Amino acid sequence: MAFNSLVLVIIATIAFDSLLVNGKISSSMYVNWGSHHCKMIGDDLQLVLDKSAGKSSGAQSKRSFLFGSFEMLIKLVPNNSAGTVTTYYLSSIGTKHDEIDFEFLGNISGQPYIIHTNIYTQGVGNREQQFYPWFDPTADFHNYTVHWNPNVVVWYIDGIPIRVFRNYQYKGIPFPNQQGMRVYTSLWNADEWATRGGLVKIDWTNAPFIARYKNFRPRSCYYNGPLSIVQCAIPTKSNWWTSPLYNKLSAYKVGEMNSIRSKYMIYDYCKDVKRFKGVMPIECSLAQY
Repeated sequence: MAFNSLVLVIIATIAFDSLLVNGKISSSMYVNWGSHHCKMIGDDLQLVLDKSAGKSSGAQSKRSFLFGSFEMLIKLVPNNSAGTVTTYYLSSIGTKHDEIDFEFLGNISGQPYIIHTNIYTQGVGNREQQFYPWFDPTADFHNYTVHWNPNVVVWYIDGIPIRVFRNYQYKGIPFPNQQGMRVYTSLWNADEWATRGGLVKIDWTNAPFIARYKNFRPRSCYYNGPLSIVQCAIPTKSNWWTSPLYNKLSAYKVGEMNSIRSKYMIYDYCKDVKRFKGVMPIECSLAQY
């Protein structure tokens, strides 16, 4: 097959295989843990945690994706949520998996949640950044988005970027671009570590704990095996997230992010010299945006 014909076939496959869901969680996800406690009706998903539910409840996407923009509206467990963790993340499978995380660490009433972010490549994480929310995440739904393309991963909250992880593979830093990932949600008992390092346990008298999700929007490319690694990376009208426009934040968005990070960031692995014994991860010395 001639090169030009091959390119046309690839582009046609991308156009067919790019995804814009119809707006219903029930069409694109299914409950995979604690199904006897959770509710999924149309565009509404409720994850429930109580003593009888066991360790966790959760849901996952029906398909795997490679690159895209993944939006979810989430309303976290209200009141005393100490010991609980609510999650929204992408992950592949296996010991050398890739993963992009939003995790929300509960707290006692009156204390803020902790927004925990991390990224794993080839099974290695250790890239945590944490923030206090600048709003009450239990009072209403807020938009949590992961934007992932061949050049960059960006975490957004209500359209404001809070973190960037750039592709520096040419410097020997792994980047998640070879494995398809599903989207997962969960609500689980993590009171051995989640709140003040495990000092504050879950108060089961406050159960059931309920986290709510809606408006899941995976505008993305389906992963259908190794050929997708090439197909999903080519910029096209369908694959808008791979266009050069989304390879770098605008000056305005950088300003928004720096404002949030200066006021609400409470932990950055790139500043934890003690943890890494002075030998910091390579990307910590490189520009991320």
